[in-house]
Amino acid sequence: MVRQNNQCAEEVDQVKLAELDRFIDERKDVKGLLIPALQRAQELFGYLPDEVIRHISRRLDIPFSEVAGVVTFYSFFSTVPRGRRLIRVCLGTACYVRGGQEVLAALRHELGIEVGQTTEDRLFSLEIGRCFGACGLAPVVMVDDDVHQRVKPARVRELLASYREEENEEHETDLVTEGVAE
Repeated sequence: MVRQNNQCAEEVDQVKLAELDRFIDERKDVKGLLIPALQRAQELFGYLPDEVIRHISRRLDIPFSEVAGVVTFYSFFSTVPRGRRLIRVCLGTACYVRGGQEVLAALRHELGIEVGQTTEDRLFSLEIGRCFGACGLAPVVMVDDDVHQRVKPARVRELLASYREEENEEHETDLVTEGVAE
């Protein structure tokens, strides 16, 4: 069932906060709980909204500025909603020299977003990386955990189409499972 109103969204947030609290409570005696708590929160919420960062700060009795500093230091954490698919373009030396910038430009154009943004349909987020350890396969693009090698700007539309198609198939399966589609 899709929840449409804000009250339901707030209830979902409270459920997620309760789950986060259970996670923290189960590990309260563990040293260095901040990063695991942030990781769990990001898994639950899809990103780290300010309210959640403040909640973790209070629960762990760590100054907000320190928690926020950790969030902004590590590129894994995001304070804006991410798409269901994370696209990362390598701009390490080998990828850069072999056309990584052009691949990035093609992705920005095709998606209609800039680095650090998410498409309106929340399907894709676009980020850059500095080295994926696949220099001989440059330029490299990762979509979630899928590594795409020797990517050409002219093939970007085709690359994205396969993920859009996969997303549509998953959506149709979900509708059939819920009994909405025939």
